[in-house]
Amino acid sequence: MKELSLHILDITQNSIRAKAKHVKLQIIESLVENELTIIIEDDGCGIPENQLAGVTDPFVTSRTTRKVGLGLSLFKAAAEACGGSFLISSTEGVGTKVVGSFRRDHIDRAPLGNMADTILTMIMSFGETDLYYEHDYNNQQFILNTREIKETLEVESLNEPEILNWIREHVMEGLKEIQEIMEET
Repeated sequence: MKELSLHILDITQNSIRAKAKHVKLQIIESLVENELTIIIEDDGCGIPENQLAGVTDPFVTSRTTRKVGLGLSLFKAAAEACGGSFLISSTEGVGTKVVGSFRRDHIDRAPLGNMADTILTMIMSFGETDLYYEHDYNNQQFILNTREIKETLEVESLNEPEILNWIREHVMEGLKEIQEIMEET
């Protein structure tokens, strides 16, 4: 995939298929440690222990519509190709956690991509599932919590054009702000 954000979308769709009610996405960028880490956690049905070891095999999938599952295997390959690592842990009935770490300056590391559009796409496809998004750029944080937005607006769904436009702008401004703070110091 050309951007890491596409991996994020793919993996969070696994969370939705696993009937998660909450998805947590953390992106940690550290120039000092030369790392980019992506953490995706959900409270879905989890992966049975006897299937966990094979989830990064592209020819192992729980989907019935096709016989290959490339999402996790491609994410793992992308991380490892950049001097990073991949870890997946899951407990049946509790949820799943996927962690991909990348050497930030590695020549083969794909760009992160457009996170505002990625978050927007996630929200539009999540239905009732809530998203907690935390982006840490050199210890400066931006946080978006869809549950808080729903409670503040007193709505059950964020899939209204004016709300989605606000969310997109809010994410773009928030990410720009945390990066500008670091440039000023």
